[in-house]
Amino acid sequence: MKFIKKISKTQLILTVAIFFIICSNFSFYKNVLTVYPFELKNIAFLASLVVVLFNGIVILLSLLCSKYTTKPVIIFFLIVTSLSSYFMDIYGVVIDDSMIDNLVKTDVAEALDLMSLKLFLYLIFFGILPSIYIYKVHIIYQPFSTELFSGIKRIIICLLIAVAVALPSSDFYASFIREHKPLRYYTNPTYYIFSAIKYVSKKFKVDSNAPIIPLGLDAKISATRTGRELVILVVGETARADRFSLNGYGKKTNAYLEKEKVISFPDFYSCGTATATSVPCMFSHLAKNEFSVEKAARYENLLDVLKHAGVNVLWRDNNSDSKGVALRVPYESYKGKDKNTICNPECRDVGMLVDLQDYINQNKKGDIFIVLHQMGNHGPAYYKRYPKDFERFKPVCKTNQLGDCRIEEINNAYDNAILYTDYFLSKVISLLKQNSPEFKTAMFYMSDHGESLGEGGIYLHGLPYIMAPEAQIHVPAVMWFGKGFKVNKTLLRSRKADRYSHDNIFHTVLGFMGIKTTVYNKQLDILNH
Repeated sequence: MKFIKKISKTQLILTVAIFFIICSNFSFYKNVLTVYPFELKNIAFLASLVVVLFNGIVILLSLLCSKYTTKPVIIFFLIVTSLSSYFMDIYGVVIDDSMIDNLVKTDVAEALDLMSLKLFLYLIFFGILPSIYIYKVHIIYQPFSTELFSGIKRIIICLLIAVAVALPSSDFYASFIREHKPLRYYTNPTYYIFSAIKYVSKKFKVDSNAPIIPLGLDAKISATRTGRELVILVVGETARADRFSLNGYGKKTNAYLEKEKVISFPDFYSCGTATATSVPCMFSHLAKNEFSVEKAARYENLLDVLKHAGVNVLWRDNNSDSKGVALRVPYESYKGKDKNTICNPECRDVGMLVDLQDYINQNKKGDIFIVLHQMGNHGPAYYKRYPKDFERFKPVCKTNQLGDCRIEEINNAYDNAILYTDYFLSKVISLLKQNSPEFKTAMFYMSDHGESLGEGGIYLHGLPYIMAPEAQIHVPAVMWFGKGFKVNKTLLRSRKADRYSHDNIFHTVLGFMGIKTTVYNKQLDILNH
């Protein structure tokens, strides 16, 4: 095909819109066809959807493209849309405002785990090569008034066409909009643009200079409680409840914990589907139905309340960071070899326990509360999450291209990482046991969210909560208590099958520590439920 050296702005916008329709919406078409199969009764509606989406893209580009912005805008959309297409096509994710927040907060190591040949092929063929053409082509512009009139006319014509093709299928569109709203999350590039605007608007609403609202200033240790307490809260990463043999999974993934007198809660649910949402929610006094990351950031959190009560608080992290939770308490990153002495080559969660006894010994007075934030089962490179010795389930998927592996291989790699978490938690319990003579000790573990492992063609996590599968929100939760810890374990075990969620964590930890405060809700304390 002869290379076009000159093109009008209208022709260019129409060409780019056609390119997006053909090359960047495979996930949209795939998900639509699962709800509206390619049958005679659906053909008119399916064709109208393509036309409506095409006209929507044309309208969007018409609003953003002018003599000085056309090339930069289109090149930007080509590059970003190629990456968006890759993640939606390969992993089945959607790019909503929460996912954008995750991307913004992703560290280099996590980003490198997502690199692949396929990603570069998407970027080259759907992003870079078309962008080179846009950069080189000469766009013919008419006088300003003519271009303005042409743009307005183009938008009006597109609106009329979209309405005209949609009206005959109005009953289908009523179903599409009301009952199958999540389908529009897969439109490219329109939905990620909408999500980006939503994300930015949320950030602008947050006044970074506004003072943090105090919480639990009246917190104090109960007068009836005696002795010192040492409690370790382990924040897991990307673990699924159904992969714990404690909860009935067929593979022996909890060989270590099954030797301990732990209490597992098989019906525990996360607040979000991604770390950036779930971790702040875990430590917030706000329940899920009123929680937002922006709203929670305005308040002090659980760690602040513990500090008000005189508890020594420490956060150790082998993940990206605390997502803003540990801003006002001692924080130590064990992501690198400068702190973590157990790296082979990836720095392991067990490394967070090295010299932790020194910290405990240094705090001669008061209770101690320690948070350990795991790397856990962070995907898609599950095979990197555990040392070679823990590769017990074979064969394993040894690539981040999960779609290239058999389901069995993905599951084996993921389950091996669960094995390593099981080992890590047993080491946490061992540390607590050696401190039992001096402290009343306890451990509370729960994951931040779950993970899709190819069920329904979906991988990883981060789907909007409204459409997230069970695998992304049903998480493991485990408690262990030392001998001196006063809790009715028999009663607790009898209620372990009750449904709980991240909403319970704030109040349960206050219950663990025996702290009295007006922000404590006994009804949400698992120990007193």
